[in-house]
Amino acid sequence: MSDVDFKAIKKDLHTKMDKAIEVLHNEFAGLRTGRASTSLLDPIMVDVYGAKMPINQVGTVSVPEARMLSVQVWDKTNVKMVEKAIRDAGLGLNPQADGTLVRIPIPPLNEERRKELVKVAGKYAEDTRIAIRNIRRNGNDELKKLEKDNAITEDQHRDFGKEIQDETDAAIKKVDETLAHKEEEIMQV
Repeated sequence: MSDVDFKAIKKDLHTKMDKAIEVLHNEFAGLRTGRASTSLLDPIMVDVYGAKMPINQVGTVSVPEARMLSVQVWDKTNVKMVEKAIRDAGLGLNPQADGTLVRIPIPPLNEERRKELVKVAGKYAEDTRIAIRNIRRNGNDELKKLEKDNAITEDQHRDFGKEIQDETDAAIKKVDETLAHKEEEIMQV
């Protein structure tokens, strides 16, 4: 096996690890920190027209104030369903409809809820670390197979394995830094 083949494997592993970290960023975006953010409503699905649709496909989500979200529902018949979906999402939000506008005040977080959110963030981060380790394992399995097929030498296997481990360590460091930043953001009053 040439260096070029290993570079392709390494690039593929790097891409997969970056995707895992991107998923973590998206999950963190949905965690409430006391400030209004349109991404807070991203995971909410609304039951309209006989199907479940993301909330941003039934109305325009905006942040009119620091502690307020609003959803301008496009079809007046869907206002009640949007309100229900937000209330049932388990985010501790209490939407209020006013015509086709649904206002969602963001209550300040209490200490207990902040600690709960830090635990959830920690779980998301651990799931991402596990995903990264699984990607590393797949890369190492590929190296073992290549060595077994005599495509690489034992020395190349060891060297390439070290590079894969370095890539893994860098990705896990990014996860840890992202988690530390999110914990700090959640714990701010």
